[in-house]
Amino acid sequence: MKNCGDKINSTQKLADFIQEKYDPENSGFISTERFRDLLAAHGSELDPHKLEVLLALADGNADGKICYQDFVNLVSSEDELEMSNKRSNSFRRAILQGSRQLRNSALREEVGLGLSRRLVRHVAYETLPREVDRKWYFDSYTYCPPPWLMLAITIAEVVVFMYYGFQLNRWVLQVSSPYFLKGPLPYHPQLRTQAWRYLSYIFMHAGIEHLGLNMAMQLLVGVPLEMVHGALRIGLVYVCGVLAGSLAVSVTDMTAPVVGSSGGVYALVSAHLANVVMNWSGMKCQFKLFRMTMALVCMSVEFGRAVWLRFYPPAFPPCPNPSFVAHLGGVAVGLTLGVVVLQNYEQRLQEQSLFWIFFSVYTLFILCGIFWNIFAYSLLDVKLPPPP
Repeated sequence: MKNCGDKINSTQKLADFIQEKYDPENSGFISTERFRDLLAAHGSELDPHKLEVLLALADGNADGKICYQDFVNLVSSEDELEMSNKRSNSFRRAILQGSRQLRNSALREEVGLGLSRRLVRHVAYETLPREVDRKWYFDSYTYCPPPWLMLAITIAEVVVFMYYGFQLNRWVLQVSSPYFLKGPLPYHPQLRTQAWRYLSYIFMHAGIEHLGLNMAMQLLVGVPLEMVHGALRIGLVYVCGVLAGSLAVSVTDMTAPVVGSSGGVYALVSAHLANVVMNWSGMKCQFKLFRMTMALVCMSVEFGRAVWLRFYPPAFPPCPNPSFVAHLGGVAVGLTLGVVVLQNYEQRLQEQSLFWIFFSVYTLFILCGIFWNIFAYSLLDVKLPPPP
């Protein structure tokens, strides 16, 4: 804590010194030439990353002068960054106004990196559209904590699938077994008062083909996103997609059960793909058009499989096969709440008005879904299949 205080005092003294010596008339601007001279004389007192950003601030001003307030915002926001590990709005504004490109070469051109650092660089180019964000992420990421959430969910899904595979002696289309829906995990309309089923259904899958596609997308997209945005943010999008999926089924496909993690997976993948499209020129991942096409193909194949299964004659009527509507609920969450989360990598979500708008709409949907499940089934006299 003392070191943070010393750094804050040193940057504040530097700011006061600049104003006193180079702007005695309080015009609010500093010559870029004088600013460079000052950095050359006092740059050793700053950490290398901050010095790089300050030089970028000077390089980015074509009019030959720097706004004093931008400089103060920049150094103060960097000091806040060391304690909060998130950049503030003032830091981002200072970077965007004063630095379109960093002085050093692009992160992709760095050589001599180990395997773990090359993976971090690869993830940075996969998920972040701005070079300054990629370099900041590359410098600050330490694998502590690791991307545990997506890995833990995937391992749990595999364990549950293996358990039911041996118990049912069936690996393809497990849903055709009469005992598949009897467990405590799947959502079933007759058991909708058991609230945990609105989330726990993600650990059950209709068969190995269902698990394989979901697991591939969950690992290839979810793990890199968690490495960049953290377990809390990615977990928020994932869980919101899962809950929206089961509630969407209970509202629109009222007689059908639900299994599979497609609601959460589609929320993450949809948010990521939308972020790539909206920042197309800034995204520097290799073969991005081909890879985006392949992601859409995988999503379409999985969705097509779910639609086919829903309308395929059930093995044990009158209970229908699992619904596909959870996929659409996940996509809706990804294109709204998920996009806001992924776009605001360097900012606190609670500072974003758009986040609160989408989160309020989502909360309203959840409340409407709860009331629908309480009252609509009896009011509409829905004929439900017998409990498993």
